[in-house]
Amino acid sequence: MKDGPDIARIGALIGDPARANILNALLSGKALTATELATEAGVTNQTASSHLKKLMEGGLLAQAKQGRHRYFTLAGPEVGATLEAIMGLAARSGHLRTRTGPRDPAMRAARVCYDHLAGDMAVRIFDSLQTRGFLRTSTNKGGLGLSPDGETFVTDFGIDLEALSANRRPLCRACLDWSERRNHLAGSLGAAFLNRFQEEGWLRREKNSRVVHFSSGGNAALKKLFPDA
Repeated sequence: MKDGPDIARIGALIGDPARANILNALLSGKALTATELATEAGVTNQTASSHLKKLMEGGLLAQAKQGRHRYFTLAGPEVGATLEAIMGLAARSGHLRTRTGPRDPAMRAARVCYDHLAGDMAVRIFDSLQTRGFLRTSTNKGGLGLSPDGETFVTDFGIDLEALSANRRPLCRACLDWSERRNHLAGSLGAAFLNRFQEEGWLRREKNSRVVHFSSGGNAALKKLFPDA
């Protein structure tokens, strides 16, 4: 490709196994130190520092300093969406890493995808929003919008749509779920739903993991909120 975006560079950055592990660790939405990311990548601190520099220069990571520590995060939600999409492509193509233990079903059930909910629960919520006519095709970036009934539903749930619409991020975006191979809800509304679930105390984050667990009360509340999910 002579003209246009340099996808080869981005592909090379993501394609390195250590850097892929670093990016995957940051899909939790949490800021991590270089030492923590070195552990996630299975490399030395010095090697991790080199990888982090390349990812920063490539525009995939952002960093913040607090005291003596530097914390790294994904550069933005579009990076998380890209990584999730690549995971979906890898899964559909049969390129899977087999890991035993209880975390696989937990990851498939419910997990964090940067700042929104992913997994089976998220897919069922997305389907429910569409079935009830709350989501509709839009000409805006992301291809989805809220119907008037959807706006009422979201507002009644305590989400400030005016505040969400004031930022440049798409309100609703379909994000292909790598484990379910169907869409879940991303965009600022997807993030807002996850925040509200947390505020209500319906879920807990598993330590050092993207996995989230809904309480029995949380599951009951979600069933009431999304009866056809």
